[in-house]
Amino acid sequence: MIKLAVIGCGHWGPNHIRNFNALPDSTVDAVADPDEGRLEHVRRMYPGLRCERDYLPTVNDPNIDAVVIATPVSTHYKIARESLLAGKHVLCEKPLCKDSEQGEELVELARANGCLLMVGHVFLFNAGILKLKDLIDTGELGTIRYLSASRTNLGPIRNDVDVTYDLCSHDISIFNWLLGGEPEVVSATGASFVQPGVEDVVFVSMKYPGNVLVSISASWLDPKKVRQITVVGSRQMATWDDLQLTTPIAIYDKGANTAQDYEDYGEFLRLSMWDRDVRLPKVEFVEPLKAQATEFLRSLQDGHNDRSDGMFGLRVVKVLEAIADSVQQGGSPVRVRL
Repeated sequence: MIKLAVIGCGHWGPNHIRNFNALPDSTVDAVADPDEGRLEHVRRMYPGLRCERDYLPTVNDPNIDAVVIATPVSTHYKIARESLLAGKHVLCEKPLCKDSEQGEELVELARANGCLLMVGHVFLFNAGILKLKDLIDTGELGTIRYLSASRTNLGPIRNDVDVTYDLCSHDISIFNWLLGGEPEVVSATGASFVQPGVEDVVFVSMKYPGNVLVSISASWLDPKKVRQITVVGSRQMATWDDLQLTTPIAIYDKGANTAQDYEDYGEFLRLSMWDRDVRLPKVEFVEPLKAQATEFLRSLQDGHNDRSDGMFGLRVVKVLEAIADSVQQGGSPVRVRL
């Protein structure tokens, strides 16, 4: 039985407690949060659960095997570092940290201490995203040409990170996983309308190996909640809409290609277009956070994590840094330092 501590009991922490307590191989023994009101909320939900305002005694408790970090991004590095130094396995909410140098230190600490470091890029456990991955990997869509994502809503507006670190981190992790690599160069523009110096709207362009183009639009200031991705291939196209719970994936048998024609008066390109059926494949819903918790426990058992480990999370942070640099430079292209 894996005994866990959950650090941070805001919006996401109680969901971690619920999922790990529901799995047969784990139990949450302790939680920590400096806000007494949040701790009282957790006490009412889970009577008898040990609640602390200071996370350090919890992290250093020899009975705790693993720590789940669900705190503001600005605190991730410190808590993860202290947890790894205490020999605890760590599941840290996304993004891993704000600074790639800190991320490199955490990855090395995990390796040196024989600990698992996993980052909570929860959309990698979303059934619709898994279906997109299958469509790409099996070649059903053909050669991937470009992908685009839109992630908007009115809030929640944060003050410790901007919209890039908050929202784009989701789509960067998705695209890196779908394409099996990282972008080579990014360019981005953004604006701070509500809080000076904290971008609440950003538009990102990225180029992945193989000349695959990717765009992301993200905003905290939009009238509609949108979580959508489009994948355009040479054979077919697909969309993912996370708000369509029963049919999140649509596959379009449509596209355009060019072919060479040879005539008496020379050679020219002929455009071929097609627009056929749309399929809505069945996608079995599984709560992504539960699937992520299950993967974390499995990784602890076999010592191997092939989805969203510390290095994967670090590479997402490096892309976020490149986007931030481009925004500061007015949209100039910036190479990703990997």
